[in-house]
Amino acid sequence: MPQKSINIIKSTGDLVPFSPDKLKHSLQRSGAAEAVINEVVNEVVSSMHEGMTTREIYSKAFKLLKRRHSPSASRYTLKRAIMDLGPSGFPFEKYVGEVFRHLNYQVKMNQAIAGQCVNHEVDIVAENETEYCVVECKYHNSQSIPCDVKVPLYVNSRYRDISAMYKVAGRECRGWIVTNTKFTTDAVKYGECAGLHLLSWDYPVKNSLKEISDRYKIYPVTCLTTLTKKEKQLLLEQGIILCKDLAVHSNFLSEIKVSEGRIGVVVNEVLSLIS
Repeated sequence: MPQKSINIIKSTGDLVPFSPDKLKHSLQRSGAAEAVINEVVNEVVSSMHEGMTTREIYSKAFKLLKRRHSPSASRYTLKRAIMDLGPSGFPFEKYVGEVFRHLNYQVKMNQAIAGQCVNHEVDIVAENETEYCVVECKYHNSQSIPCDVKVPLYVNSRYRDISAMYKVAGRECRGWIVTNTKFTTDAVKYGECAGLHLLSWDYPVKNSLKEISDRYKIYPVTCLTTLTKKEKQLLLEQGIILCKDLAVHSNFLSEIKVSEGRIGVVVNEVLSLIS
């Protein structure tokens, strides 16, 4: 471990002390063996220099982990993989739809719903026997862009207009906001006060997007280390969002011209990831 504090640059541009413990904690999420994690941390620490960016640290840790255990590297890259569900944001909406399906909701995408005052275009409607959820997805193409308080203010006005028209006995209308980055403190404060349900990469604690994704193994195809960036994009364009889909329908890989020899390698990675 370094003898003196080394400052690193976060995605926001802030300068903060490097924490080997934080790096170790992020690697533990990948499910890698403790010995592998310690090897990766020690090698990253030995290459640290003043002013290194968090992106550079992530990239180095990912490459080292991939060399030692590919499935762990796939899980480690989940945050970046969700970010790669762009640039349009629609693949992210489909991913969020899959999250709600795994939470036992029936899901409809891109719905037009009449409010008390005006009609609304809603990203996702998720329903079960007791809830009717109106879900707004907020995709950002950079981790440095949070959802600020303007987002729940806007979404709450739409949700209130819709809920004023929704009258079904035994079911509650609920408003949701799901983002791939973070909520600001004021956004969380207002959202909770207004009765909105907020879901982000790290909120709420123990039931965040990363926790749910790991719990139900809802990994996007952008996690896979055995596919090229172009191949992942082709799958997204065909509506193939989850790794689980490739485990059942490997023909999707043939359709994007992945060679027979590589298909087995990709499927093996998928099976290791979701098992």
